[in-house]
Amino acid sequence: MKRFVDLSEAEILALAIASEEEDARIYRDFAIRLRPAYPATADAFVAMAEEEHEHRHRLVAMYRKRFGETMPSVTRRDVRGFLERNPIGRSAIRLLDPLRLEAVRGQAAVMEAEAASFYARAADTVRDVDVRALLADLAEAEQGHRALATQLKGGLAAGEAGAAEEATRRRLLLLQVVQPGLAGLIDGSVSTLAPIFAAAFATMSSWETFLVGLAASVGAGISMGLTEALSDDGAITDRGHPWLRGAICGVMTALGGLGHTVPYLIPDFWTATSLAALVVVVELFAIAWIRWRYMATPFGSATVQVVLGGLLVLLAGMVIGSA
Repeated sequence: MKRFVDLSEAEILALAIASEEEDARIYRDFAIRLRPAYPATADAFVAMAEEEHEHRHRLVAMYRKRFGETMPSVTRRDVRGFLERNPIGRSAIRLLDPLRLEAVRGQAAVMEAEAASFYARAADTVRDVDVRALLADLAEAEQGHRALATQLKGGLAAGEAGAAEEATRRRLLLLQVVQPGLAGLIDGSVSTLAPIFAAAFATMSSWETFLVGLAASVGAGISMGLTEALSDDGAITDRGHPWLRGAICGVMTALGGLGHTVPYLIPDFWTATSLAALVVVVELFAIAWIRWRYMATPFGSATVQVVLGGLLVLLAGMVIGSA
């Protein structure tokens, strides 16, 4: 791996050409994947990709003028000091697409900041006047891209387009994260109440109750996760990648059950049971608040549905365990 200061002018131009090609590909990938949900941001990335192609043509023309048709193979990975391009456009965004809008915008800001720094440093390194002038011009151009990328990162300031994209982002957050997470939390918090408290009052043993609760929580998490993942591929409903959605649902289901299971690590049975009951109350009111905050359910209605239902399940478990 070479140091930047050891690169020849031909290698600097070759590196710049390869970098422009890579950045243009990434921007076009961003645009394609963001287009269905965020058209205004996608248009901005298309424009940035086209400018990267224009920069590449100018660099290639300069290389041919100075060094002919044979070009050395030099990429960012061959030179020390360059950040590895985050493959968000090729992998992570496919899993979270199109939820990770802010991650994409942030990546673009990092890319443009690095490009502007590279061209400024390269312009100070080369001796040929024409090459120096071209690199300085590209440094200024990348600074303009950097300003646009920073604007994108902070939120697209495009009036109605930006507001529409923010509304879309919130809708996708609701469909892909909040709904499966809430479904899992409700199932884990409520469905495990009866077996856990039945085991508690049947055995009067903290450790045995903990084992039952752990098994019930993990089992419910696996079951709910698989059910959610296999229920809908998300292609039509915009509910996102099925396995991501299933993972969110499964983890929240397990956490919902573990919340009132963990107190039974306390050896004293009645202390553990009192704390577990308190956790149950907090869980139920938290679920009611989430339904009110994200699902537009009146808080009073959500409280009655969730808290009353949960307490009935809790009492059922206690009665059965005491029989």
